[in-house]
Amino acid sequence: MKKMTKKERILAAIEKKEVDRIPFSIWYHLPEIDQDAVHLAEVQIELAHLYDMDFIKLMPYGNYGAHDFGLSCNFYCTPTQPVFERKFAIDSVEEWKDVKALPGCFGEHGKQVQLAREVKKQLKGEEIPFVQTVFSPLTTAKKLAGKRIFEDMRSHPDYIHHALEEITKTTIEFVKLNIEAGVAGFFFASQCSTTDYMTEEEYKKFGVKYDLEVLKACNEGTYFNILHIHGDHTMFELLDDYPVQCINWHDRWTKPSMKEARKLSDKCFLGGINEKWLVEAKPGEIKDHIREVVMEAGPKGMMITPGCVAKLDTPEVNYYAARTAVEGLYEEAMNK
Repeated sequence: MKKMTKKERILAAIEKKEVDRIPFSIWYHLPEIDQDAVHLAEVQIELAHLYDMDFIKLMPYGNYGAHDFGLSCNFYCTPTQPVFERKFAIDSVEEWKDVKALPGCFGEHGKQVQLAREVKKQLKGEEIPFVQTVFSPLTTAKKLAGKRIFEDMRSHPDYIHHALEEITKTTIEFVKLNIEAGVAGFFFASQCSTTDYMTEEEYKKFGVKYDLEVLKACNEGTYFNILHIHGDHTMFELLDDYPVQCINWHDRWTKPSMKEARKLSDKCFLGGINEKWLVEAKPGEIKDHIREVVMEAGPKGMMITPGCVAKLDTPEVNYYAARTAVEGLYEEAMNK
């Protein structure tokens, strides 16, 4: 088969068409440089070349959105210590009423818009799709308050709805600025859509409404939007109807498996690598690990990626092993 460009390969996988090889990408935090948008862009492009990735998932630190709304963070700026929350922004239920929308280019949001612009600039016309990381409004709200949000949600729902409306406004403006900057789409992370935190009925009220408002904006002029369903005991079937092209979840250690998900969804799936296991895996084991999921779920409509962010102490050789593992797998699976 004729060699595809990276964009052609991504589009073919999304549309469940034939590919010359299964698309591949990997992502992990870069806390030693993620406070400098220019440097982060340089390194993410270098890593994309190093591992021959088919797309780049931009890697702002996970609390960037909540930081602008008052979350205090510890910034270690070392390769082994990611940014972590220091002090929550919400100390009492009444404080949810004080949450106000911010410009999409304010503070840390603005730094991530700069990151998207820098990646576009530094690629110099090279065609590697890149997607911006954006969090669901409820996820951002949880980052502001921790698990107390679920108590506040049940005792004072109007306060939480107010905060979610304001966060949604900021998120939508941020999305629009990233589209202007040239992203191919968004990695939309939902970290609350699990029955470990709330019921499906509660998520319909406090999650779905705001998620769909953001995703509507995400789909204006893009082609590569990924829903990331984070955690265990997820609401996979509820979120499968979301207007995205792809779904990413911890398919190697939580339900459904990618094979099971084929019966539930017609989306393109991103996954196949157990990011928890990858840190301790022997390079020789990784091809069998990836081959197993390709053979079970079928090679069309699939991209090989981690189920979530890879661990900071994952050996580099394991990333090489994961990339080389996809070579020839499409043909092998189609001919089995």
